[in-house]
Amino acid sequence: MKQGRKETITTRIISTTFMVVALAVFKPFGLDAWQWQAYVHLAAFWVIGFSICMLTDIILKYVVKMPRSFKKGAEYIIRRNLWFQFINTPLVALGICLYRHFVLSDRVAGNLFSVVNFLETLVIIAFCSFAIGLYWRFKFRSKYLAMELEETRLLNEQLKEIQSEKPSEKPLQQAPESTDCQSQGLTLTGTTNESVTLQISDLLFIEAVGNYVKVNHLRDDQVYTDMLRATMKQMEETLQGYPMVVRCHRAFLVNLGQVEQITSHSGSTQLLIKHCHESLPVSRSNMSQVRAAISNHLSYPT
Repeated sequence: MKQGRKETITTRIISTTFMVVALAVFKPFGLDAWQWQAYVHLAAFWVIGFSICMLTDIILKYVVKMPRSFKKGAEYIIRRNLWFQFINTPLVALGICLYRHFVLSDRVAGNLFSVVNFLETLVIIAFCSFAIGLYWRFKFRSKYLAMELEETRLLNEQLKEIQSEKPSEKPLQQAPESTDCQSQGLTLTGTTNESVTLQISDLLFIEAVGNYVKVNHLRDDQVYTDMLRATMKQMEETLQGYPMVVRCHRAFLVNLGQVEQITSHSGSTQLLIKHCHESLPVSRSNMSQVRAAISNHLSYPT
């Protein structure tokens, strides 16, 4: 059996056992009325819970297209675990609710299937799922942190490789469909008459400030900031032809060619910008764009 598969099964066994132990302690659903037979029903709950956990893994792998893989990074695993809980919790609640209706309703009439009973079961299973999720997050915290550090190290290596390329080999900032933009420069405009003309390689980052954007760029080796009345969407559309200029946060567009270092600490990723030494946050939803921009640039034919 593969190590990953073995780890998955072990995790599901421990999680299901935790749920059953919690039910054994609090004895909901009228379990105390069954005396020693309650333990037989708890064993049935364990089988139901474990079976549905494995079913959820299959749904994630083949329907949601999210196979279990630590190679895809900590962010992927955390997102997959959230999807697992979102799918698994109502399914387990439904399975137990049906068992209550067909098996446990003989002695406790309140176990008959109803919306109220389903919601009651869902709340109990959701609480157990939340507690189990916290346990595994703490359990794998060191592994997640190690994965994040490794991801950051690889991204920094790739970034240095890109920035060390000679312009004649592969222009770092050149738009694929516009070969003469480098020499002519780029003009950013807003909804008023103000505009900023610069070489794309001199762009550091753009920050959204209310109804304006701050364009931070180099001029004669000095950092300048120009204000334009424009939206980030307008800036994105203007710069969409430049693959190394990406949205790293809802308030920031960054030129990856001017990133000195990528840092990661406790799930928070930041980009340290050259020349001005500003640190820009990277949101979880935009981290994939940063990775893709670096990866795609390295895959361009020279």
